[in-house]
Amino acid sequence: MDKVFIEDLEVETIIGIFGWEREVKQIVRISLEMSFDTSKAGKSDKIDDALDYKKIGKSIVNLVENSSFFLVEKMAEEIALLVLKNKQIKDIKLRVEKPGALRGSKSVGVEILRSRL
Repeated sequence: MDKVFIEDLEVETIIGIFGWEREVKQIVRISLEMSFDTSKAGKSDKIDDALDYKKIGKSIVNLVENSSFFLVEKMAEEIALLVLKNKQIKDIKLRVEKPGALRGSKSVGVEILRSRL
């Protein structure tokens, strides 16, 4: 199956379990791969046959900016549910990271795989 991806989408949001994290917006970095058959768009060269990754990206930004999750696990689940509402997408591999959350590391986070039920 073909993949359409968005890599390192950075969004400011409230995320975390500690008191200070509930008051200060932090950057989360979101990357996703979506299974989507690109062959029709590849043949037609028409945007109507392609996956609208801009619309998907904007919907993710809207969700995350207006959220205040405690855990990146919950954020990842909600993003996956949102993206999979698009019936053209068969499954999603999603990575949510909190850069700088652990001293000495570049980033920490979760990676999940979800499919349409």
